[in-house]
Amino acid sequence: MADNANWYVVHTYSGYENTVKATIEKYVENRNLQDLIHEINIPMETVTEITDNGSKDVERKVFPGYVLVKMVMTDETWHVVRNVRGVTGFLGEGNKAIPLSDADVAALGVEKHEVVIGYQVGDTVKITDGALESFLGTVEEIDMDQNKVRVVVSMFGRETPVELELDQVEPADP
Repeated sequence: MADNANWYVVHTYSGYENTVKATIEKYVENRNLQDLIHEINIPMETVTEITDNGSKDVERKVFPGYVLVKMVMTDETWHVVRNVRGVTGFLGEGNKAIPLSDADVAALGVEKHEVVIGYQVGDTVKITDGALESFLGTVEEIDMDQNKVRVVVSMFGRETPVELELDQVEPADP
């Protein structure tokens, strides 16, 4: 069932985000719904505020009035979340909750897909996906933050740099 779980946006009264999160977590524990409701997340960012007393780092909600819930949508889970005090509804049309797309989830930074790579700059790698699949190239640059790798591929006798996702290449067999 975990494969059916999607991220949904729950609208709350402003200032009730933490209460809603805690209440949903308590319901999940009390009703043994761990297999249906997986995660509850309030996107936060660290902001440096500068005042007369100097600067300090403060945690601030990225989307005040919203809580993200990763769950399998059933009648039971819909009612559990919808009937929490402070929840005004799901993001969607009418009573139909619309899940976030994978691209939205990635853009929000809610789920980090950590890619462990077995190569480094200068290594020969094989491209495993995309238009240049099965081509060999040399790693020129790795950008872990952007999930990108630049590989120099020899095509038609010319060296061509190609930017790929980290998981689109693998170490070439020695």
